[in-house]
Amino acid sequence: MFLSVFEMFKVGVGPSSSHTMGPMVAAARFLDLLRAQPFQVAGVAGSLHGSLAFTGIGHATDRAVMLGLAGFLPDTYDLDKAEAELTRLQTEKTVLPEGLGVLTFDPKNDLEFDFGPSLPGHANGLILKGRDAQGDVVVSETYYSVGGGFVMTADELASSANTNDGPPVPYPFHSAAEMLEMATLSGKSIAEMKRANELSRMGVAALEDGIGRLWQVMNDCIQRGLERDGILPGGLSVKRRARGIHEALLAERGMNLSAPHTINDWISVYAMAVNEENAAGGQVVTAPTNGAAGVVPATIRYWLDHVPGAAPSRVGEFLLTAAAIGGLVKHNASISGAECGCQAEVGSAAAMAAAGLCAVMGGTPQQVENAAEIALEHHLGMTCDPVKGLVQVPCIERNGLGAIKAVSAASLALRGDGTHFVPLDAAIETMRQTGEDMSEKYKETALGGLAVNIPNC
Repeated sequence: MFLSVFEMFKVGVGPSSSHTMGPMVAAARFLDLLRAQPFQVAGVAGSLHGSLAFTGIGHATDRAVMLGLAGFLPDTYDLDKAEAELTRLQTEKTVLPEGLGVLTFDPKNDLEFDFGPSLPGHANGLILKGRDAQGDVVVSETYYSVGGGFVMTADELASSANTNDGPPVPYPFHSAAEMLEMATLSGKSIAEMKRANELSRMGVAALEDGIGRLWQVMNDCIQRGLERDGILPGGLSVKRRARGIHEALLAERGMNLSAPHTINDWISVYAMAVNEENAAGGQVVTAPTNGAAGVVPATIRYWLDHVPGAAPSRVGEFLLTAAAIGGLVKHNASISGAECGCQAEVGSAAAMAAAGLCAVMGGTPQQVENAAEIALEHHLGMTCDPVKGLVQVPCIERNGLGAIKAVSAASLALRGDGTHFVPLDAAIETMRQTGEDMSEKYKETALGGLAVNIPNC
C-alpha cells in the first residue's frame, strides 16, 4: 500500500470531498472513458444513489456532476467560470467537454436522484451514461466516491484494485505496529520514512514544491475565512462567525482580559475559518476530507502562531507525519462519513493533526503513535448527521473541537514515554467495526440525529 501525501491532502473545492470533489472527479473520468470509445456519443446522463442522493443538494453534488461533465476539475476550479458555465448549461441544456463536441444534458431530466437502496459497493454511488443520437445508452460506468475525493469504478472496488501501483517504497508499513518497528530498526522518524517513500516516486523539488503549495492553500483558506462575514449559502441562514471571533481575540491581546483557556478559542477560530470557507464552496485542502478540512491547518496555525520555537520550515514534517497516519486509517478502516460516520472524518483528522503536532514538538515515533491513538479513540462513535445535508451544522464547530482534541492529545502523549494501553491499530479497527454497526441514519444521510431534531429545517 502506498498513499502519497498528495492523495491524503488534495487541493479542491467545498463543501464535500466525497459528495462534491469525488463526483466531479468521477465525471472527469467518465469523459476520458467517452474519449476512448470508437464512436461519438450525443448526450450524457447520470443517477445519484445512497448518500449522494439523500444529501446531494446540500453537498452540491448535482452542481459537481454538471461541472465535471463540462470539464471542470477540483484542483483547478474557478468559481466565476463555474457559475457562468452553470448558467449557460441550464439555458442551453448542453455540455461542451474538450474533445467530445456538444453533448446534450438537461439537468432536470438527465440527472436522477435515486432514493432507493444504495448501490452494492458503497454508500456513495453514481452511474454515468453516454447516449447516442436516438437516446439509447451506449456506454455506462458505475463510480463510488469512497471518501477524501478518492474515486473507484465498480470493477476497481470489487477487485480491491490499487491504483497506486508503482516501484517498491523503502518503508512499506501497512499498520502502526509495522510503522513503529521500521522506525526502531531504521532510526528514522515517521516523517523521514514517509519522505523516503515519497522520493521513491518523485523528485525532491516536486515534493518540496507540492508540500509548500498545500500549506499555502491551507493558510490562505484560513486567512480568507478570518476576513469574510455574511450568511452561508444553503438555506439555514448560518452566520459566519470566524471574523468576529478573531477580531475580538485580537482586541483582547495585551489587555490581560483573557483566561488561559482562551487559547482554545484561537485554535477553534482557525478551524472554523476553514470550514466556513468550505461551506461557501471555496478552495480548501482535503485533510483528509473537506468536512474535516479545518482540523489539520488549524493545528498547524496554532503551532506556528502560539508555540515558542515553531518554524515554518518544519510544516512539511508535520504534513508528512499526518499523511502517514491518515494512510493507515484509510487503508485499514475509512475516512468516509457515509461509510463510518464523522469518527472517520473529524476523528481521522484529529489523529493526523495530533501526530503531526507531536512530531514537530519533538515526539518520538512511539509518542506520535500515542498522540494519534488518543485523538482517534476519543472520537469513536461520532455520527455524521448534517442538518439539511449541509456541511455547516454541526460540522463547522466540530472541526474546532477536533483541533482542540488534537492539541490535547499531542500534549498528553508528550508527557509520557510512548507506552500506552490501546494501540493505534486497535483504535482504527474499533472505528471500522463501529462504522459497520452504525445505523445508516447517522452516516451522512441527514435521516437521523441533529438533522431531524432541529425544528424549521
